[in-house]
Amino acid sequence: MAALLSKLSRDQVPARQCNTEASMQGTYRFVSEHIVGIKLQRRAFAIRLKPDRINYVTVITILLTAGNSEAAFRNFEALRTPINIGAIFPPNTVAEVAFASALARASMESEHYAFVMEAVYAPYEDSFAASKAACQLISKGVIAIFGPTDATSASAVEAHCRAARIPHIQAVWRPPPVRGLELPIPPGINLFPEAVALSKAVALFVRDSDWQTYTLLYDDDYGLIRLQEVLKYADPEHKWLVRRLIPGGDNRPLLKQLKLAGESRVILDCPPERVKDYLRQARESYVLMSLDAHTLDLEELRFGLSNVTCLRIFAHEDSRTRSYLSDWKARASSDVKIPGDTQDITVEVALASDAARLIAAAVESAPEEFEIKAEELECYSDNKWEIGEEFINHLLTNPITGITDEITLNNITGERTNFNVEIMELSNSGFNSIAKWNPDTGFVYARSQDEVSDLLAEKWQNKTFRVVSRIGAPYLIEKVPEDGEVLTGNDRYEGYSKDLIHEILTETLHLNYVIEIVPGNLYGSYHKDTRKWDGLVGHLLERKADLAICDLTITYERRSAVDFTTPFMTLGISILYAKPEPPEPELFGFLKPFSVDVWIYMAASFLMVSLLLHILARFAPNDWENPHPCDKSPEELENIWHIKNSAWLTMGSIMTQGSDILPKGYSTRWVCGMWWFFALIMCSSYTANLAAFLTNAAMDDSIKSAEDLAGQTKIKYGTVEGGSTYSFFKRSNFTTFQKMWAAMESARPSVFVKNNDLGVERVLMGKREYAFLMESTAIEYQLERKCDLMQVGGLLDSKGYGIAMPFFSSYRTAIDNAVLKLAESGKLLELKNRWWKAPEEGACVEEEAGEEGASAAELGVENVGGVFVVLGVGCGIAAAMGLFEFLWHVKDVAIEQKMTRSEAFWAELIFALSFWETEKPVAHSRPSSSASKEESDKLSRASSVLRSAANLFQLEVFK
Repeated sequence: MAALLSKLSRDQVPARQCNTEASMQGTYRFVSEHIVGIKLQRRAFAIRLKPDRINYVTVITILLTAGNSEAAFRNFEALRTPINIGAIFPPNTVAEVAFASALARASMESEHYAFVMEAVYAPYEDSFAASKAACQLISKGVIAIFGPTDATSASAVEAHCRAARIPHIQAVWRPPPVRGLELPIPPGINLFPEAVALSKAVALFVRDSDWQTYTLLYDDDYGLIRLQEVLKYADPEHKWLVRRLIPGGDNRPLLKQLKLAGESRVILDCPPERVKDYLRQARESYVLMSLDAHTLDLEELRFGLSNVTCLRIFAHEDSRTRSYLSDWKARASSDVKIPGDTQDITVEVALASDAARLIAAAVESAPEEFEIKAEELECYSDNKWEIGEEFINHLLTNPITGITDEITLNNITGERTNFNVEIMELSNSGFNSIAKWNPDTGFVYARSQDEVSDLLAEKWQNKTFRVVSRIGAPYLIEKVPEDGEVLTGNDRYEGYSKDLIHEILTETLHLNYVIEIVPGNLYGSYHKDTRKWDGLVGHLLERKADLAICDLTITYERRSAVDFTTPFMTLGISILYAKPEPPEPELFGFLKPFSVDVWIYMAASFLMVSLLLHILARFAPNDWENPHPCDKSPEELENIWHIKNSAWLTMGSIMTQGSDILPKGYSTRWVCGMWWFFALIMCSSYTANLAAFLTNAAMDDSIKSAEDLAGQTKIKYGTVEGGSTYSFFKRSNFTTFQKMWAAMESARPSVFVKNNDLGVERVLMGKREYAFLMESTAIEYQLERKCDLMQVGGLLDSKGYGIAMPFFSSYRTAIDNAVLKLAESGKLLELKNRWWKAPEEGACVEEEAGEEGASAAELGVENVGGVFVVLGVGCGIAAAMGLFEFLWHVKDVAIEQKMTRSEAFWAELIFALSFWETEKPVAHSRPSSSASKEESDKLSRASSVLRSAANLFQLEVFK
């Protein structure tokens, strides 16, 4: 006692400050803590003592007068009215500790009442024991009963309390009342969130999350009722499936069936103790209906790709919650395991504490004329607590703020209608809040899109993505190791797909991955008989891989089973065909631009026009000219348009060379104009067609498009069986494609192949009797390496290759953005050129385009040899005609100059071979025997030779 007084003397304040209510509260708090030994936390209770009646000295006087501390506290307690509050718990529960602690705190804060907990224990879900406990409490005299914590027992207790008009407070989920059924009076009070509002929160979250299809799983009858309420608020366009789980059983067949059906979003309703068992059996995107799911240790799921979302109705990090937890730890015994952290507090415990505060607050806030005094009643009797209904109404209209935030009750149903729901999502650091929901305000999301991306990236850091692909050049091929080199892991493969996924996951997103090869090397087709997908799509649906990448075409059927990113490559279907063998060069190929008939018509036209020109010139006066222009009065006129000159003019015109003589008559000029017009058109047509015939002699015109292919039966055509091209023709409504599909389907032997490589091989071996329909990108790759192949026609459709993944994958947006980033930076084109372009030593040489884009093939002698033949033949004919003309001239000279033909021949020949001679004498000199004559001839000849030489070198020595 002396130590207590010494402590008081050290901590006291000046006397003028002790007359305040605050100083009295602090003094009383100190006394009560040391006397009773109860350690209170930061919140101090308020005692309403008037400063003019009680002061610091008064308290000391009480302590000294009482004789000891215990007597002083008993005297103080005697000033307050005891209030008995009943509670039914299973033995050794945290809820009991929380309820008792809340009452103790309320007692310390109250100046008029001392709240006493009357606890009776009943096993969980034992309604008989709970009824017996309720009757026991009613007979003792309590103003309210809390519990039990299971719905079955709570209903039995509620019936007894309603009969005695004693308030019954419970904190368990109970189904919504049956429509049309009269509500009981007075209503039971339930602090658990109202069933319909809670289900609405889940339904709206599903809608906001853009879930179009989902599965609802439950394992008890109450779970089915809760899920039914969720479906009442579901979007009518949503597709959903409801299945029941077997508690403690093997549910993997059911979950595997859901996987095969492509269902990856699940709403799970089960007790928290069974949540982990279900999540271990299948890792999907889950929304957990249990409000205690956040207390579970889901360490094994944090670093996977499972998306786990749960709900909670109070904030663990709140200072009020931490304060209550400290009180529980102070009151706990060794038989009760108190949560170590606020994250471990369950809804049952939090609501038990709030129930105690609700009762205590209602007692404290009751009007002064309202005397609250419990009565001892008996079950199954007609006796009722007189003020019971009034007190129940007071409880319903007296909102409080507890651990679970503000508590407002419906005064008709007794349900809690106003509450806050926090949406929690599992991450590497545990559950984090992503949104809050209130029945009045709706959803308020706490994270931006960037924060969501950062959290997802953090979650994936410890994840190794399983990427499934198939072997097929140039997308993925097995790498050939060098001597002594051992390849492991992803180093075993190379190709476009490997480089692309490396750029996306490693370089852009900084994630790990491992490449797997799909069994059977199949793309993915749906089999109606087994109702299963094979290949890459089936691998994804069975969750054996996270991503699938190769030349996997995005089709409607595949898109309905798995999700795809933005296409990383755009393409279409085209026709692969073998090039024709180059034809043997034709010697007279230059005649090909015109048919034989045209050549005949041209020759006939040449002769007819030449003859017509000759005839018209004879009639035209202007074409008769004076042969001697100096003679002004000629006796004769001359017409130069004989048949030779007429033919020469027409020949020069059609050869585009012109002529040095032109007609002067109107009719002859008109004929020439028409002939020049004819020659212009024919020469232009010939020149244009000649280039096409000479350069495209090796081109084949048997098929130019899909219509040509469909319109014939000689050339067979097919595609990869079960692939996207196969599905395109099978499902097409276009007439031409339907006709092609009917031809392919009925062809025997089958025109379908297992993969593109076999199709290309069949084209090469088919001797131009087989065409293969495949994607344009694959055709580009083959044309770079196989020079005997060509592409026929354009694209029959437009589609793209994408990276496939299961529906609702959390990493879909990140990978999609990475693909777009690579496309914008030009990296996709760089990767394609790296793997499509063949090495220079193995590449097919393409003819380079000319300046204006036209293809100009190099022509060899075999292409234009006929022109040389014509030239040679023409020159030979000219030589023969010259010889004939020379001999005919020799005959005329011999006759005119009375020489022998031999003399005339040699004279003309010697002169013709004297190339330096430019002047020819009219008559040749006859030979003489006199020496002077010979000498004179020699001098004359020598002089002539010198003169010719001078003229040849343009010398003026003889001028």
